[in-house]
Amino acid sequence: MSDHDPKYAIARTNDETLLFLELHPCPDCGSIETPWDHGLADDDGELVIRYAGICPGCGAEREYLFGLPEREAPLGPFPNFGGPEPSELLDAGQWMSVADSAAASVPVDAPAGDEQARTVMAIARAAVEEVIKFVPPDAAAVPDDAFWTDEGRAVRDAEPGRFRVDRLLVVRDSYGEDDR
Repeated sequence: MSDHDPKYAIARTNDETLLFLELHPCPDCGSIETPWDHGLADDDGELVIRYAGICPGCGAEREYLFGLPEREAPLGPFPNFGGPEPSELLDAGQWMSVADSAAASVPVDAPAGDEQARTVMAIARAAVEEVIKFVPPDAAAVPDDAFWTDEGRAVRDAEPGRFRVDRLLVVRDSYGEDDR
């Protein structure tokens, strides 16, 4: 099992776990609509978080097992993807893709008080903050080992300069203030 095997990767928060599940549609039909039941389970003597459900698109049984965090992430408003440590569920490129998708879905001319636009931009900002968590202290960019999925590497390879700290900070700040 690799360091990034999602079977035992640490699920820091419910928001992060639900995002991971959304990014992993049913392998049989592609649906992301699975209603998930979740709770603690025993997997060969190891306590894990179990998400299980039946795909409404094709009836396939789906299950994911995640490791428990050493300490609970502080509660916070949505989106609350995790504490100060980098994600084990999504790599840096996947987080950047989430930020890109969220930001691109908000019209440029969205009214200033549009709560939906504000929420989506908060997701974009939080996703960029997750990318930044992969940068070691005193480093100038996200290291190569922070990209362990084909999707994440493709995002990085398309424009590696996007993963420099100085650019990440500008993008994060352009997505609005963190007033949570």
